[in-house]
Amino acid sequence: MTDYFLLLDEPRRPCLDPELLKKKFLTQSAAVHPDRVHNAPEQEKRDAQHRYTELNQAYNNLRSPKERLHHFLELETGDKPQQVQQVPPELMDFFFQVGNLFKQTDAFLADRSRVTSPLLQVQLFGQAQSLTEELMALQKQLNDRQQVLLANLKELDEDWTRNPPPDPEARLKLLRRAEELYRLFAYFSRWDAQIQEKIVRLSL
Repeated sequence: MTDYFLLLDEPRRPCLDPELLKKKFLTQSAAVHPDRVHNAPEQEKRDAQHRYTELNQAYNNLRSPKERLHHFLELETGDKPQQVQQVPPELMDFFFQVGNLFKQTDAFLADRSRVTSPLLQVQLFGQAQSLTEELMALQKQLNDRQQVLLANLKELDEDWTRNPPPDPEARLKLLRRAEELYRLFAYFSRWDAQIQEKIVRLSL
């Protein structure tokens, strides 16, 4: 498995400076960009393309908190973090709120798809707008929760980098915290994508 931290010359840690990460990516990728090697021998062009693809994969992975944590945990533990299906207790209320609004939206979209009358379609426009506003309000709540999660991630990063755990038990405790945060980011990322998808469908 490729170590994306090593590839982009970044320390292996839960948080990274996004501007520094971008700068390193742009500097390294510029040297192997296809436009720079189009007159090179075929093998050199293939090598450059492979390196360019790897750098892009590394950058896209490390700039995402969820993907970065997944990669960090996989490198540190040797295993991929387990995908736990049970919703964490702290998200249960929000989970029901999300689920109820998704059901309402899906039911509306199913009903609207069966309507052929232009007059009824116009009447449904207001309901679509109302559901869109509710979804956007839910998206804002989600973004607020993600900001809190990012703050928690920074705290974990400080603990990891300030006092690298010398004993296995302390290290395991920090890795468990990282895995908990990864799962929360995974839930939020999935919900955010679903909200956006439903907003787009309502607008059609």
